[in-house]
Amino acid sequence: MASRRKGRILAFQALYCWEASNLPIEELMGFSWLDADKRAALGENTAGFSRMLIAGTVENITTIDEVIKKHLENWDISRLNRTDLAILRMSAYTLLYQKEIAPSIAIDEAIGLAREFSADDSFRFINGVLDSIRRTVQADTKDAVTP
Repeated sequence: MASRRKGRILAFQALYCWEASNLPIEELMGFSWLDADKRAALGENTAGFSRMLIAGTVENITTIDEVIKKHLENWDISRLNRTDLAILRMSAYTLLYQKEIAPSIAIDEAIGLAREFSADDSFRFINGVLDSIRRTVQADTKDAVTP
């Protein structure tokens, strides 16, 4: 498994833990919640990428949640299950702040996480929300570039 894929899985799991238990960000990024063998097997690239996703998401959580809320149709963010919320938050962070990562990669990775870790049809819901965010971000980028 590629180190970025592993990093996204770790970041998703950390964000889930953060939402569920309010662990301090230092513990999340130290991976204290992982068993010792898994923590020892982490490569530095995987751990670094995961830490960047965790820190970026948590630092920008207010903006990220507002963006997600705007793209939920007939749904309230408080009704989302924690798994879907963690996936949406991390992926929205990528779409909003990591311009070097293609939006299609961010969305494909989110769909993969939803298929693996969430309810059967969650991937469709997550795809719809993230695609809506992607379209808005791309439109905003075009407006910013156009004189």
